[in-house]
Amino acid sequence: MGVTSAWAISAHDDAFIAHLAPRLLPLIEAAAADPSARGRWRRWQENPLPDHRTWRRAHGGGGPEADAVHSFHELTSVGEHLADLYGGAPGEEGFWLVEDVWERAEDPERMFLSIHTKEYAVSALFHAIGPRRAALLPGWCGNFLLSSAEVQEALPRVERALTFTPGERAVAERRIWLDHRPGERGEESLLDGPLRQLRQAAEAGLGVCGVAVHIY
Repeated sequence: MGVTSAWAISAHDDAFIAHLAPRLLPLIEAAAADPSARGRWRRWQENPLPDHRTWRRAHGGGGPEADAVHSFHELTSVGEHLADLYGGAPGEEGFWLVEDVWERAEDPERMFLSIHTKEYAVSALFHAIGPRRAALLPGWCGNFLLSSAEVQEALPRVERALTFTPGERAVAERRIWLDHRPGERGEESLLDGPLRQLRQAAEAGLGVCGVAVHIY
């Protein structure tokens, strides 16, 4: 059985962001400080991966490219520090991501949510936009907790990361390897949803919580 993962960005007022901070920030900071993860990040920044359609051949033949693909997946899939957050923060019974975060968003019906089986949304987005743009996004590999002031500060960088010319957009869409095209089945595109959510939060004077987790 393959894993099912989710990446969500929800908007909240500053009081609630402060309430979440002791639970989530240590996990995000631990993930960002992990020496192995930092090494994988540097490797990807210095040597971006080729088109994903070559990866099957790389896996079959081994070698440096296969190692680079594996390193990228290890970097951008749900890491051990936040893997179990969906079912409760480590050491804290009674904290559930759906009820205690997502359902308490200012507008739960419009929060960004991308769910996939045997795939990871952050991996697909990062490969699509490349390391230079990915470095502009807040937090660590899709995980962040920002107050309203921090949203305002981060938004120009997110705008630069996720704003495309028509040609750049076409290239990015081709590099998303998920098993459906962006926007199919009513799902919001990875190239649109995160920026849309941060823009709305900034306009409303809200903070945001971004988490990438395993559902099961």
